[in-house]
Amino acid sequence: MSDNRRFHLAKRPEGVPSTDTFDLREVDRPDPGPGEALVRVLYLSVDPYMRDRMRAGESYADPWEVGDPLRGGAVCEVVESNGAGFEPGDTVVGNLPWAEYATASGSDLTPVDTGGLPVSTALGVLGMPGRTAYFGTREVAEPKADDWMVVSGAAGAVGSVVGQLGELQGANVVGIAGSDEKCEWLTDDLGFTAAMNYKEEDVGARLDEVADGVDVYYDNVGGPVTDAVWGRLNVDARVAVCGQIALYNDEELPTGPRKLGKLVEARARVEGLLVRDFAPRFREATEHLAGLVAAGDLQYRETVTEGIENAPDAFLGLFEGENVGKQVVKVAETGE
Repeated sequence: MSDNRRFHLAKRPEGVPSTDTFDLREVDRPDPGPGEALVRVLYLSVDPYMRDRMRAGESYADPWEVGDPLRGGAVCEVVESNGAGFEPGDTVVGNLPWAEYATASGSDLTPVDTGGLPVSTALGVLGMPGRTAYFGTREVAEPKADDWMVVSGAAGAVGSVVGQLGELQGANVVGIAGSDEKCEWLTDDLGFTAAMNYKEEDVGARLDEVADGVDVYYDNVGGPVTDAVWGRLNVDARVAVCGQIALYNDEELPTGPRKLGKLVEARARVEGLLVRDFAPRFREATEHLAGLVAAGDLQYRETVTEGIENAPDAFLGLFEGENVGKQVVKVAETGE
């Protein structure tokens, strides 16, 4: 009997994906081959970059083929090990199919040690988003004391950590988010200097009110929000381009860029980043972030969707701004 559910790419979406983009199949639980482990998935990560893998064009990650299993970060419990270097009951994290059970090479799995925090944080503040924030802030954005630092997508998994790291460096952090509730969280709980709801406010006009130009821009969204920030870059500004979620569903990108002249005036630096480039230093980031959380200097939130069958809804909700902090899908009970 089939005793495993797994999502596959049903078709390539045109524009915004819909539920018929996803195909939930009943499949057999796989057997681990030599050097592999069979794992039970506890939590799945859904992330905006996955939209880019649904299209056929070239990108920094290979596209999924129609019919392929969808894949992403997952926290799992080892059920059986066939020389994978783990014992049954071990908690591990890896890049795995959206499934209830999966197999993976032991070399592709990493032990989870969250220092007493929920294991789901291995997909959030202590995982890929947290590391992206850590390296993007430290190595690319480089906020300094008294800088005016603007973060788009500021209430998301990456942006919320970026802003707090900037505040710890002494910067004045302005967050851009998509609801009043999110803006209140940024200022009241996370200590941002100011926040604005881009759906209700004129971003450019609001920036003129609260900030003295922009010394650092950490861009998670692109589109009109970035257009508004661009014209306010100060001399020697740094722009870290981390994501462009506002454009991921566009079938045709706007013609451009037409705003590069501002870089001449501001002598600004624009640099993109991929967290995988810092893989040899992942432990450094995780340990630093865990220390900040333990000390009460770094806060995080998770939006948890229950049930693997609801993973598409959790993913689609990212593009509607439904999540606060990291969006994860709880697939199985963890015993925590």
